[in-house]
Amino acid sequence: MRIGLFATCLGDTLFPEAVKSTAVLLARLGHDVVFPPGQTCCGQMHVNTGYQREPVPLVRNFAEQFGDASIDAVVMPSGSCAGSVRHQHEIVAERYGDAALRAGVATVKAKTYELSEFLVDVLDATDVGAYFPHRVTYHPTCHSLRMLRVGDKPLRLLRAVDSIDLVELPEADACCGFGGTFALKNADTSTAMLQDKMRNITTTDAAVCTAGDSSCLMHIGGGLSRIKSGTRTLHLAQILSATRTSPHVLTEAAR
Repeated sequence: MRIGLFATCLGDTLFPEAVKSTAVLLARLGHDVVFPPGQTCCGQMHVNTGYQREPVPLVRNFAEQFGDASIDAVVMPSGSCAGSVRHQHEIVAERYGDAALRAGVATVKAKTYELSEFLVDVLDATDVGAYFPHRVTYHPTCHSLRMLRVGDKPLRLLRAVDSIDLVELPEADACCGFGGTFALKNADTSTAMLQDKMRNITTTDAAVCTAGDSSCLMHIGGGLSRIKSGTRTLHLAQILSATRTSPHVLTEAAR
């Protein structure tokens, strides 16, 4: 299968290892991974903040970059960006686009997936040959849980990882408080939600808190480092891409 990899803004600028790990994993499973060089932001931030007309050029560019018929699927290490492409792009195209944009959006929407749902639903794979001998807890991000409805797919993938010690996160489905610009506009509320999330994470005594979105991990990881919890954050793709012959070297978090 020829897979178009979408890096996302945070992946491109702050968390490139999550993007690289996605490519490594998909290639290891036997697929041809391509990276359209003209890709840009998907426009999620604009739509979430109430600016639906402004991201039209971004939505158009996404449809053009990934609409190539030779690309069988578009995969991204982000539930929020996948949610934007599958739901928000259609809204933008219907309200402010033209017929060509609406057609392009529909084409790309039908083949766009968040990483865990692509692995489980499309490839029918839960055991991807991963090895990660550490205590891990999983935070289900809001967009993947509520918009994409990936359910327990990330957990099914994690349970199949060789030597992992997977522990349940109390109140796992509670939001971490990030929400993009929500964290800026409602800083006090965001911080309070983060404190609840961190308290639940620390009770697991996990070495790693993982999730499918770098944005949530950035928010959670920043908080955990400030309280010197000893738990670090790591994208799901980085765990799934690690193997016995190419293990992930886990650096010690601040305590």
